[in-house]
Amino acid sequence: METRSNHVLVGSVVLALLAGLLLFTVWITGVNTEKRRCFDIYFSQGVGGLNRGSNVSFSGVPVGQITRISLLPNRPEFVWVRIEVEENTPVLQGTTAQIKGVGFTGVSEIQLDGAVKGARPLTQAGPQGCPVVPSSSGGLGALLNSAPELLDRIQRLTERLTELLSDKNQNAISDILENVDSTTRVLAQRAPEMADTLTEARLAARNAAVAANNVSKLTADTNRLINEQGRPAAEDLRRSIASIQQTTANIDALVGDARPGVQNLTKSTLPEVNRLVRDLRQLTTSLQGVTQRLDQGGVTGVLGAPKLPDHNPGRSR
Repeated sequence: METRSNHVLVGSVVLALLAGLLLFTVWITGVNTEKRRCFDIYFSQGVGGLNRGSNVSFSGVPVGQITRISLLPNRPEFVWVRIEVEENTPVLQGTTAQIKGVGFTGVSEIQLDGAVKGARPLTQAGPQGCPVVPSSSGGLGALLNSAPELLDRIQRLTERLTELLSDKNQNAISDILENVDSTTRVLAQRAPEMADTLTEARLAARNAAVAANNVSKLTADTNRLINEQGRPAAEDLRRSIASIQQTTANIDALVGDARPGVQNLTKSTLPEVNRLVRDLRQLTTSLQGVTQRLDQGGVTGVLGAPKLPDHNPGRSR
């Protein structure tokens, strides 16, 4: 009887273990009612730290895992990563994927980001059968990709620093520091004089401000004087100019009226006047001759011919 009871107990325990093992197997293989969606990501950078089963998160929230990672067939320059995420994960148009490092352990994960409200979900299948999520460089991947360029820049910077800190440049820097020290010492010695100069500069600035104020007042007075007295003078000047213009117009009219008489005078009267003057000149010349004769010979000298002088031959000898 005891033997049969022991066998029943052992059988019950074995059945319970088998049932537990079966439930564990079902759970571990993922045979459940949860639905997932697959997406493909193509990276042109290294994917160090990623493995099958690595975590996939959306804005830091775990939503799935990596199910496959390998080189893309016929395009070995790309790494093909397939992920599976929960069905309600908002993988939409504009969502991108990048590699993020997890702490300092060397383990990485896929980080999804960029959900926009109102965008359509990614449903079009890619070349591998699942929708494609665009990749973006960032985090550890971007750092690793830029590492060679960064190292080259660091090397060039080191070389330039070495050239800068050569013995010749160090001596030049020492001379510069000595000159700066000497200049500082001179400035410290001339500080009282500089203070006096600054005081004089303040006084000059104050005087300049006063002069500017006076100039402003003078300008205002000048403008007021021009406005008060300049306008009447301008009006008088305008009236004078108008009067001169009227007088000029009258003179032009007078000249126009006198032009026919002037032309007649020039053509007929002036020639007769010229002949009269010429005749008067001839008459004057004749009267002068008569007067001279009258003075020299009296009336006979005027009426008769002039007497010839006596000729004496003896004198000529």
